[in-house]
Amino acid sequence: MLTKIDHVQLAVPDADDVARKWQRLLGAEEIQRDKDACLSARRVTLRAGASDIEILEPDGVGTIESELKRRGRAHLFAAGATSPDPARVAAQAQARGATRVEENGRQYLTIIVEDAPVRFVISHDTRREPVGDLDFLYEVTLLAADQAGVVRQIRDAFGLDDSHFTTITSEHFGYTGVLTLFREGALHRFEVITPLDKQKTMGRYHAREGASFYMAFAESARMAHIEREAKRADAGITVDRPEGRPTSRTADQLWLHPQSLGGMMLGVSRPSMAWRWSGHPERVVPIA
Repeated sequence: MLTKIDHVQLAVPDADDVARKWQRLLGAEEIQRDKDACLSARRVTLRAGASDIEILEPDGVGTIESELKRRGRAHLFAAGATSPDPARVAAQAQARGATRVEENGRQYLTIIVEDAPVRFVISHDTRREPVGDLDFLYEVTLLAADQAGVVRQIRDAFGLDDSHFTTITSEHFGYTGVLTLFREGALHRFEVITPLDKQKTMGRYHAREGASFYMAFAESARMAHIEREAKRADAGITVDRPEGRPTSRTADQLWLHPQSLGGMMLGVSRPSMAWRWSGHPERVVPIA
C-alpha cells in the first residue's frame, strides 16, 4: 500500500546550482549532503514543505551519468512514495517485472514503460516539519502513449485500488489522463497522461522524450508569495487566476517552468483546489 508522495529525485549536472534555485524561489532548506551509492550520485537533499527534493549529480560512471547522457538534459528522474511496508511493495512490483535494489531501507524500483526506464523510490512513512513556501508534494506526472495499459501496469505493480482512480481531461493543455490516487480522502497519486495535441508543450515533450516523468505538483497556502518571488526573480511562471479575480488575490494554481527549478516543472495549487479535478469538487474550499 502506498500512502503519499514524499519526495522527488532530479538528475542534474550541477546539484549546487539547482539547490540555490529551489532555495531562492520556494524557501527550501538544505537538510543533508551525502552519496547515493546505487545511483553513483552526489546528493543534495532539500526540505520543501513536508516533502524532500533530492538533487542528484553524477559521482563517476553510473545511472545518473548515463541518464543525463541519454536524455541530454537535467530532468525529473524518480518519484518517491511512502508505504508502511516498502519491502512488500517492492516485492509485488518485482513479481510484475520491476527491477529492485535496496539501499539504506529504501526500495529503488525501475519499471519499463513503453521501452523506457521509469524509476520509483519507496520509503517508510515519516513525519516531517514543513519548511518554506510549499505545504507538500502530492503528484508526479508520467507521460505515456498507451494510457490504459500504463495505468494497469502502475496499478498492478503497486497494488493500488482502481476504485479510487479518476479520469482527467484538458482541452486547454491537450491531454487525457488518469489519477491513480493511492487512497480515499488524500490527493497523493501518480498521474498517467497521454498528450493528444502534439503542438502543445506536453505533446512536444512526449514526442521528444517518450515515456517519462514530466512534472510534479504541490499544494501551498503561500501562493501569492510564490508568485511575487518568481516575478521578482524574473523566473518562468504561468499563473491560473479565474477571470474577475483581482491580481492582488491568490491564484488557484501556478506553474514554475523547468529552467526556474533546474530541470523540473512544478505545479502548485492552493489548499483543497486540486479536488476540483480529482473526483471531489465539493471538497474545494472557495475563496471568500
